[in-house]
Amino acid sequence: MSVNPIQIEILTKIRYPKYMALLEIKKYPDPILRKKCQEVKDYNPPTTLPPSAGPSVTEEIKKLGWDMVETMVENEGIGLAAPQVGELKRIIVVHPIEERTIEEKSKIKPQVFINPKIIKKSREAIIDEEGCLSFPGLFLKIKRAKEVEIEAQNEKGEKIRIETEGLPARIFQHEIDHLDGILFIDRISFWQKLKIRKKLKQWH
Repeated sequence: MSVNPIQIEILTKIRYPKYMALLEIKKYPDPILRKKCQEVKDYNPPTTLPPSAGPSVTEEIKKLGWDMVETMVENEGIGLAAPQVGELKRIIVVHPIEERTIEEKSKIKPQVFINPKIIKKSREAIIDEEGCLSFPGLFLKIKRAKEVEIEAQNEKGEKIRIETEGLPARIFQHEIDHLDGILFIDRISFWQKLKIRKKLKQWH
């Protein structure tokens, strides 16, 4: 998910390990964006940790998550899913900010989520503007649940549960859609699709 440049001029750079790399963002209509991702099962067995800690995430998966964070930050995004960088794995990175401001972004660190799933949505929905790094320059009004509850694993392999609302909830819904091959253009009305038809054809 991307941010309208009118709303924010720069994204504060939050650095992860030095060996992080920038990845190529797949642009629409790349066919990988329509494919469903596989659950991540790449774990190391527990060693020095107590059995209750469970398996740890492999270095390969950790690096992919960190590379995705770096790629998202460099492209001034607030969310990114693995298929957008050519990986059919159920991994997303999210900058869970409450507001699209420089100050907010400087306070909160982007996070990696493995095998995320929405387990509860509020009935109340909100229409707001969304962008997508796979659709540069395109911003659409999308209806999403106001609140969602997420289950996932963090980059350490720990199971976590998050209740969120507003912009963070929107980011999670947008990115988890990507894992199932669903794009934000699939969430708009017939009339909205007519309005952007010419723009979409330019990308084909």
